[in-house]
Amino acid sequence: MIQLRKFSQMTVWALIGLLSSWVVSCSTSSVNTATKPATPEAATIEFWTMQLQPQFTNYFQSLITTFESQNPSIKVKWVDVPWSAMENKILTAVSAKTPPDVVNLNPDFASQLAGRNAWLDLDAKVPKEVRSSYLPNIWQASSLNGKTFGIPWYLTTRLTIYNTDLLKQAGIKKPPATYAEIAQAAQQIQDKTGKYAFFATFVPQDSGEVLESFVQMGVTLINAEGKAGFNSPQGKAAFQYWVDLYKKKLLPKESLTQGHRHAIDLYQSGETAFLASGPEFLKTISNNAPKIAQASAIAPQITGDTGKKNVAVMNIVIPRATKNPDAAVKFALFVTNDENQLTFAKAANVLPSTIKSLADSYFKEVPNNASTVEKGRIISAQQMQQAEVLTPKIKDFKLLQKTIYENLQAAMLGEKTVDKAVEDAAQQWDNR
Repeated sequence: MIQLRKFSQMTVWALIGLLSSWVVSCSTSSVNTATKPATPEAATIEFWTMQLQPQFTNYFQSLITTFESQNPSIKVKWVDVPWSAMENKILTAVSAKTPPDVVNLNPDFASQLAGRNAWLDLDAKVPKEVRSSYLPNIWQASSLNGKTFGIPWYLTTRLTIYNTDLLKQAGIKKPPATYAEIAQAAQQIQDKTGKYAFFATFVPQDSGEVLESFVQMGVTLINAEGKAGFNSPQGKAAFQYWVDLYKKKLLPKESLTQGHRHAIDLYQSGETAFLASGPEFLKTISNNAPKIAQASAIAPQITGDTGKKNVAVMNIVIPRATKNPDAAVKFALFVTNDENQLTFAKAANVLPSTIKSLADSYFKEVPNNASTVEKGRIISAQQMQQAEVLTPKIKDFKLLQKTIYENLQAAMLGEKTVDKAVEDAAQQWDNR
């Protein structure tokens, strides 16, 4: 499964002008001699992607061949970097001023380096009419302090995978759509089946899904001054929501110690009724737990009163230190244009980030006998109307998550009141 919370890159070429010089010789008969124009050499740009080989090797080889045939003055060198190595590798390259020209990252990580002025400012490089071809909320995800540092590429959005057998046993006729509804369903499922409704992790270094739920519930995590915005009635209500679920034993105890991977294990073993994931994960369930897969169906992502839906974005950035900025931008826009986004989205089972490609019938129509995965594609595309990157693009985001999760855990364990946990978290953040 392509993971969307991580990276993307791209390059640029510099036109080499023809140099002509006239040599004047002083003699009784002056003769002007013109040199032949220098033959321009192709600009080579280096393009880094994140763990897309070998599954998409043929796609990118064909993509690059087409681009080079249309742009004979530009050559593209493709380098695929393992997911786990990308962060250190790009940090090292940027620090040493030897970066690639085009890079596949994600807004969360790329924004940290954007704050250090590591990326090319694309507002002057990408025409307004081209920018407007991308989904507005998704384009905005790659901007910081009013400047655009990345071009959107492919997207994924969570859905709710649910076990129809468990819902039937619990007497629940339709899957919940909101956090309030799933809390009610959690009690009903436990009373009737002895199972949990779902698993959420509060491990500080793991998923940010709980923080995203805060935003969906109407919480402002960080205010305009960079201070804690969650010390508010909405923030306290979000803290209370998760504390109540845990204290009522409607969340597994491992929520405090296990990461998101445990959610997958519990769902596959039939111990939970709901799983927040992409529809492509059903293929994994089919291999690991065929009976659970057979009983599984898909519903839209759980949200709060805001109706907001989360989306994970992969983008393409261009290092400021590139020697070929124009060529890099040209290639980045080629990779992410309507036609190529649609082709890649079909191949990778992801969503495109341009308006035209997402409007294709592929994301609107499925046959009557469509598989659950195919139906999930339609629901995912429909969610893009309310989808956005929910968490703030800030350098210390991981610290924010750690601060909130640790204090939330303390409240869940009864070590602090909810009010005290919220106040302590806000104070720790503001005084960091």
